[in-house]
Amino acid sequence: MHSQRNIGRLSVYRRLLYGLLEARTEYVHSHTLASLAEVTAAQVRRDLMAVGCCGTPRRGYAVSFLIESIGELLDTPEPQGAALVGIGNLGSALLAYFSGRRPKLAIMAAFDIDPAKVNRVMHGCRCYPVEKLENTVRKKDLRVGIVTVPASEAQGIAEALVRGGVRGLLNFAPTRLHVARDVFVEDMDMTMSLEKAAFFARREDRKRKARRVS
Repeated sequence: MHSQRNIGRLSVYRRLLYGLLEARTEYVHSHTLASLAEVTAAQVRRDLMAVGCCGTPRRGYAVSFLIESIGELLDTPEPQGAALVGIGNLGSALLAYFSGRRPKLAIMAAFDIDPAKVNRVMHGCRCYPVEKLENTVRKKDLRVGIVTVPASEAQGIAEALVRGGVRGLLNFAPTRLHVARDVFVEDMDMTMSLEKAAFFARREDRKRKARRVS
């Protein structure tokens, strides 16, 4: 059974491995991948063993084989589609970012209330009016939803996505979503992340200044 943290680490490993592959690196040792992912080498070995990968002391792991093995767990045999609701600045950026990036996981439909944005194709994705959300998600058999609407609209949008058949939500709205227990919700709190980064930046700055004084 794979935990949320385990799946998250495997996703990070694959992203890093693609970078190594682009740099024409054929093999990687666990300690190198661990340093890039900011985890321990033992953790890397446990995670990779769980997907059936074993390295050798001399050469380490074959990068292409690791990518393939992780993909067999994270990806589905058939392409999996996602719906994005809210084509504002963030939603548009997500459409652009994911366009063509993952053949097995792609945003297949986008929704908005702005007449200037619907009934168009943006970054290869057809955009629909929000009124067609539930039926379109059901018709396209989409199981993943991305919520990038204001907090006041997020709960209603989440409920419509779930009624359409979505079972996994990526929530960028600054509010907690209340859905059934069989629906997975990943909250992306950018304000919290920015505040955390600012806090530790100040702390490290104070440490650096203290070292200069001493």
